[in-house]
Amino acid sequence: MLMIFTLGMILISITIVIMCLASLLSKKSIIDREKSTPFECGFDPKSSSRLPFSLRFFLIAVIFLIFDVEIALLLPLILLLPFTSLFTWFYVGVFFLVILLIGLYHEWNQGALNWAN
Repeated sequence: MLMIFTLGMILISITIVIMCLASLLSKKSIIDREKSTPFECGFDPKSSSRLPFSLRFFLIAVIFLIFDVEIALLLPLILLLPFTSLFTWFYVGVFFLVILLIGLYHEWNQGALNWAN
């Protein structure tokens, strides 16, 4: 047990030393104004490189990602049917669907799905 603890402490200290060395050696001391500007084929940019994005679109994308992960978690339930009892399989499936529907109702109630606003 003591050997595992000692080995762990040695590994953690080596990792910390390497991370500190990497951060010290990778710092740029000279900040050049020309290097920090956006580059478009050698010409000055026509517009700002920092375009604003729609927060509503980002929220819809995050909601889609959450529901997509939920569906990806539901799909393997079909493969588990022969290995579990029907009641357990049914309750797990209903549990995931209820979580999905509660999330959908909450987003709908908050107005996140109303694109017209």
